[in-house]
Amino acid sequence: MAKRVGMEVGIAAAEAVGMCNIDMAAVYPITPQSHIAEHLSEIVADGRIDAEFVTVESEHTSISCVSGASATGARVYTATSSQGLLYMHEILPIVSAMRLPVVMGNANRAISGPINIWNDHSDIMPQRDAGWIVLFADNGQEVVDLTIQSFKIAEHKEVMLPICLNMDGFQLTHTVELIEFPDQKKVDKFLPPRKPLATLHPDNPVSMGTLGMPEIYAEARKSQDVALINSKQYILQIWDEWEKMFGRRYKPVETYRADDAEILMLTMGSMGETAELAVDQLREKGMSVGLVKLRLWRPFPFEELKAAVKNAKLLIVTDRAVSFGGSGGPVYIEVKAGLYHEKERPLIYNYIIGLGGRDVPVPCFVEMFEAAAQSAEKGIVKDYEYYGVRG
Repeated sequence: MAKRVGMEVGIAAAEAVGMCNIDMAAVYPITPQSHIAEHLSEIVADGRIDAEFVTVESEHTSISCVSGASATGARVYTATSSQGLLYMHEILPIVSAMRLPVVMGNANRAISGPINIWNDHSDIMPQRDAGWIVLFADNGQEVVDLTIQSFKIAEHKEVMLPICLNMDGFQLTHTVELIEFPDQKKVDKFLPPRKPLATLHPDNPVSMGTLGMPEIYAEARKSQDVALINSKQYILQIWDEWEKMFGRRYKPVETYRADDAEILMLTMGSMGETAELAVDQLREKGMSVGLVKLRLWRPFPFEELKAAVKNAKLLIVTDRAVSFGGSGGPVYIEVKAGLYHEKERPLIYNYIIGLGGRDVPVPCFVEMFEAAAQSAEKGIVKDYEYYGVRG
């Protein structure tokens, strides 16, 4: 039977991993991800699951360790944050190129410098082109559900790609929420043991990650791109299966009061629920606003985004990372490119917000809606603007 408990989200993430019958985990602790590593090691040490928890000396080692284990056919997990994710960067494209279904939790945190331990999305955005499936959770329930789903998606025989599940550091990982944990027997039915397509084993030698000469390298990269794009259909199938078994619906693009809205705001991560309150306040004032929440970052859900914004006159895209020297934040650039060929598209405005954990409460979202609407009425739509930043 499913049970509802109040729990810190980082701890809940480790509990969700424990429900997935993993064979091995290697996690190097880093704030604000450390509670995932600590609690998962306790689950293994207490004998609650039959798995190995490998103590490693760095994030580079942890991703290397789980990659090797995955190649042998093991179900594996790792987690990281900020500089730790950047330290993994050398290995991330190798994992996806070798089609290893590694699942990783990332507690989003600003990168240095200056040194900052609080939340934004500047750690995951440089990994955009590593070839991983990338998801964003909005709350603790989504962290638990998406963690379990990630193993099934990654291991699907038509996918075979690694997944990074992002959860906002501190704002989400250290928040205590009421979370429903599904029944273990139903999880076991949803997520059967892994059946690898090929494994490293001395009795049946295979080659993985071999040299790619110029005559085949481009074809290999194209096939990897095609695989990532094609993974979306199986992600949707698994989300449909999850809804039928557990009653909670997941979509690549979620909307809130958006169907008849003239002005939409797009968020990614935990700030979406705060923005919903701003939408409610402005609706009470008679302002036609709504919210679009992006859950699937890679592969990017272009068609779902187009459908969500087709009736809007103004789309406000919020970013929690900077694309230095570019024409806006990384999400804004992606959205703008995706809508470029549409004959009828909204004006697109970009706010870069919440960098380094700067608070963005409900009144700030209200102000962003109102200020962007006034600018659009005057015909002034900048490429991007740093919200609430002095100078």
